[in-house]
Amino acid sequence: MFVEKYRPKDFSEMKGQEKIVERVKALVETNNMPHLLFSGPAGIGKTTLSLIIGNKLFGDDKQSLFLELNASDERGIDVVRNKVKDFARTRAIKDVPFKVIYLDECDSLTKDAQQALRRTMETYSNTCRFILSCNYSSKIIDPIQSRCTVFRFKPLTFENMKEIIHEISEKEGLQVTEEAGEALYEISNGDVRKLENTLQSCSVVAKEITKDLVYEVASAARPKEVKEVLDLSVKGFFADARTLLLKTMLNHGLSGVDIIKQIQREILSLDVEDAKKMRMIEKCGEAEFRLVEGSDEYVQLEALIAGFCR
Repeated sequence: MFVEKYRPKDFSEMKGQEKIVERVKALVETNNMPHLLFSGPAGIGKTTLSLIIGNKLFGDDKQSLFLELNASDERGIDVVRNKVKDFARTRAIKDVPFKVIYLDECDSLTKDAQQALRRTMETYSNTCRFILSCNYSSKIIDPIQSRCTVFRFKPLTFENMKEIIHEISEKEGLQVTEEAGEALYEISNGDVRKLENTLQSCSVVAKEITKDLVYEVASAARPKEVKEVLDLSVKGFFADARTLLLKTMLNHGLSGVDIIKQIQREILSLDVEDAKKMRMIEKCGEAEFRLVEGSDEYVQLEALIAGFCR
């Protein structure tokens, strides 16, 4: 797996998040780290940075001093009362100032579990530090946030992604064209995990990776296909736009939500006045909400195209 094979092992290997890495590194080097809360989208380095902290603090003793739990698997209060509390209450045998518990996806914890976690963090702060990771910090209760130093991660830039693509392609003997690199970035949207998984899938098919191969492997519609649907819609050709949209969805195996996200991105490049773009994006938001709530995707997509044609 490219994801594990090329996971950074040191602070200096981290791509993007430079300011966060710098501050966290300073905290680790002082051996006086507070509780940490990492917040941001998936695949941008939260888990990687947490594992690097464990490696730097404990080295070979990491297995007994660093507890990693995924809160989305075990969301209830029993996890906090049993696993977390049992690990936190015992002092480390080795010559280290504290142990570390890493709770991934902690925004999946129930409110009761978060309340129990808050009390545990307070009681055992002398023997244990917590690193909490979440996609949405708004789902973490305020008492926990106030006990942590909060770091907000952001998606990686195109330049960061190019460095990663170059490093992997060089070591794996791949040839990635400039257009393929741009397609990889567009599909991954700043998510390194998705980028590396897509790149690995492409490398199985061919050593020379092109833009068409990237879209084919990622099961994503090419921007020009989506733009053609939109061009037909704004010109009022409803039947043609509907047929092309359904054909594109079937050819690439896209769900309704997938195609709406691509439509929303391509609206911004349309050659129409801004007022129309605003109304079209508003329609996308309404359709996406209905799909998430369980509406029939073909009916909603036809209604979306009909709205664009009007």
